[in-house]
Amino acid sequence: MTSHSKKGTKLPNVNGWNQEKPRHSRGFRVQHRALKAISLIVVAALVFVTTAIGMSLYMLSRAPKSIRLIPQRQQKNVEIIDPNAGKPINLLVLGQDSRDGANQALGATSPDDGGEHNADTTMVVQISADRSYINIVSIPRDSLVDAPSCTTTHGTVPARYNVMFNSIFASGWQTGGDLASAASCTANAVNSLTGLDIQQFVVVDFNGLKNMIDAIGGVDLCIPVDIQDDYTSLDIKRGMNHMDGITATTYARMRHGTGTDGSDIMRTTRQQYLVKELISEALSKNLMTNNMQLYRLANSALESLTISEGMSKANVLAGLAMSLKNIHVDHVYTRTIPVVPAPSDPSSRVIWSTGATEVWKKLRNNEPLTDEQIGGAAKSAPESSQSNTDSGTQNSTPAAPSAPAAPAEPAPDPNTGLIKRADGTLIDPVTGGTVDPQDGSIRDANTGQYIGIANRYLMTTVCGVPAKNR
Repeated sequence: MTSHSKKGTKLPNVNGWNQEKPRHSRGFRVQHRALKAISLIVVAALVFVTTAIGMSLYMLSRAPKSIRLIPQRQQKNVEIIDPNAGKPINLLVLGQDSRDGANQALGATSPDDGGEHNADTTMVVQISADRSYINIVSIPRDSLVDAPSCTTTHGTVPARYNVMFNSIFASGWQTGGDLASAASCTANAVNSLTGLDIQQFVVVDFNGLKNMIDAIGGVDLCIPVDIQDDYTSLDIKRGMNHMDGITATTYARMRHGTGTDGSDIMRTTRQQYLVKELISEALSKNLMTNNMQLYRLANSALESLTISEGMSKANVLAGLAMSLKNIHVDHVYTRTIPVVPAPSDPSSRVIWSTGATEVWKKLRNNEPLTDEQIGGAAKSAPESSQSNTDSGTQNSTPAAPSAPAAPAEPAPDPNTGLIKRADGTLIDPVTGGTVDPQDGSIRDANTGQYIGIANRYLMTTVCGVPAKNR
């Protein structure tokens, strides 16, 4: 990827997807009061039902045994329907690098950092139409992209070329002065760069993530190597660690010390790992039947998240939650967009590689981020097999017999979920990347860049957690 803009496109709009008009953002409206009122109604209903059942059982247990319970007419349960059933849902999850208020303890390095508003993390989340899987694609904040112009609350941000991705959020905030502007400009850029049509977003800051992790009682993470970071005072031992909100959030954001190479790409993979384990934790605890934890989590989310208007309706939230109650964590596919070092600054900046095109194509086609042709002939054909007509020469001799197809890959190991080749190389069947046996990190087979973490492999080989318990 050298440029995402279409040739011939003039400023002030960058437009790479053949649209006559620019994709100006719509200034998403954030309504905290409406969101809180609606969500509390849903939570209160769930809490009332579970509490009423518990109280009824308690009172019955204290009743004299000689008293017969008179059967009563049963009321039908209210049916919760997903209003988006049969439709994929695309949304942008933004981790806000805010240094204000309670975030000072988690993000700021000096008092002067207060007031900064940057995009620390950006994930495109796609929930499949049949609710059988979720795609999560991370966009590195240090990747250089072409940003289209966008409309904010207080003016327009002009189009810019070859800028850091996270600067889009910051420039939207600087011009508009609010989260709606920052998130709208970021969504507008992602749509232009990918061809998607994302109209919903969720924004969370450091302290918000910490609160939500604490709300579910913390999270278990399998750490492959001892971690010591004097910069953040982290001291985590190899093996299974139960982390509270502060520790887990700091681990996901660390860029110094042992266990990291200091890159934004590697940090992104840890954030994906944390998200998957949080989903696993929530599913394992079946929060829909635990009224106290559900109440804490709902209140934490309301205080910590900023959600676009389209996702703040009771029927949307409740219906979506119910439709995902049976999803398995192995069907949550995480991926960092493939990148290569940027020619202008290879030590600290990246650009999207040609592999990014295929990732976004799968999301546009509503397909899971899996790789079903690992090692197949289509991917392993040598470059020398190209026709000589590209160089202007003619070859009248018969074509040489094609090389035999590459042998089929072994079946994935039922415990680790990985493919082990004859030479011992570990392959992730979801991404097609190679897996480091020491730390479980997954690297792109073509670029060598980090694209994920093999969480099942870590759990079974490092922490000894059987696959059946996952």
